[in-house]
Amino acid sequence: MEHLGATLTRIYPGCVHIELPRRPEVTQQHGYFHAGATSAIADSAGGYAAFTLFPPDSSVLTVEYKINLLAPAEGDYLEAIGTVLKSGRTLTVCQLEVVAVEGDRRTSIATGQQTLIQIVSRPER
Repeated sequence: MEHLGATLTRIYPGCVHIELPRRPEVTQQHGYFHAGATSAIADSAGGYAAFTLFPPDSSVLTVEYKINLLAPAEGDYLEAIGTVLKSGRTLTVCQLEVVAVEGDRRTSIATGQQTLIQIVSRPER
């Protein structure tokens, strides 16, 4: 996330927001945010949302995720929201949403779902 320039902006139990400001390094040839950057912040928002519900001595890994790009990603910044739908002992399922923000206007540009695995007794480094 540091490499992309993304920042965790809100952390609640089961919900995390990550913002990514517009920079040339995260855009593609038409000036839109690149799908890779959009997907990366969505994946991380869901992963951290799941992690908020895990025990302190555990870790999290994405098992799979699906993302649908709904509109061109243009704006001042993107905001990814990861929300836990079901937290289990081993697997957790999250909803992913990414919105583009320009001034007061918010446009939904991606939606998805993710499955994560809790790895017990292996803390994050």
